[in-house]
Amino acid sequence: MPVSIYPDICSMASPLLYVAFAPVYIHPLPEGHRFPMLKYDLIPGQLLHEGAISNENIFAPTICEDKWILLTHTEAYLKKLKEQTLSDREQRKIGFPQSPRLTERELVITQGTINCCHASLRAGIALNVAGGTHHAFSDRGEGFCLLNDFAVAANYMLHHQLAKKILIIDLDVHQGNGTAKIFEKEDRVFTFSMHGDHNYPFQKEQSDLDIPLKDGTGDEEYLLLLDQALDRLLQQANPDMAFFLSGVDILETDKFGKLRITMNGCRQRDEMVFTKLKTLHIPCVAAMGGGYSADIRIITEAHCNTFRAAKAIYDLN
Repeated sequence: MPVSIYPDICSMASPLLYVAFAPVYIHPLPEGHRFPMLKYDLIPGQLLHEGAISNENIFAPTICEDKWILLTHTEAYLKKLKEQTLSDREQRKIGFPQSPRLTERELVITQGTINCCHASLRAGIALNVAGGTHHAFSDRGEGFCLLNDFAVAANYMLHHQLAKKILIIDLDVHQGNGTAKIFEKEDRVFTFSMHGDHNYPFQKEQSDLDIPLKDGTGDEEYLLLLDQALDRLLQQANPDMAFFLSGVDILETDKFGKLRITMNGCRQRDEMVFTKLKTLHIPCVAAMGGGYSADIRIITEAHCNTFRAAKAIYDLN
């Protein structure tokens, strides 16, 4: 196992389910905003309430250093985020009004994903309550995504030679267009996106493997396609690390998803990914991605299932 530069994370006496979360994740938005920011409060709250995790499982990240962001994003774009000089058009593309606190939030979430990488090397799995911001490109943001935390963390791991070949498993209902573009010429990162064909982004990039799903795809077809794809990819890409974007906007209740995946089917998806990666001893970092069901309790339950599945499959405290 590579030596971690975060000994406080990876020298724990017995592996814990590592959960990255900080209060800054819960960002105030204008009243009536369509993004369900409240879920970042409800997810850890529910997991703590039911005893799935304790406060010992929660690790608060700090602000990510510029040098790690700049392995992925351009200096000009990072400067815009820090100096609050995004144009009105750029802010509309992102979907959030710019503010210093929003930039801080994105930098903390990104560090959370980096910290999860280190924790996963010991425990096999680590999860970020937020993250999975796959619509962020190197020089711009889109679709509620400012910084591409998976891309930053993957480049960080490659830079430190803590991973040699990385697989990004993007199972949000929306294609990971920013991630695909960032890594289009990087052979050490294999990008896989299984998403709704007739859904945002309507102009898609090319991942190493894209599986577009027709509207109304249900559990049986979805899980079969995923099972076959993962078996093929894990053999073909032969990764020594994986990132898993476990978006719950695949649910039949989602306002934008257009698929017909049940709550049970969504949990089976998570269990499938974790089981295959654990069997092959491939460390995994999971981030929650999207979810836009009208009832926020459904969003919260589906996300919590990802944590429950991880804890059970990896047999962690």
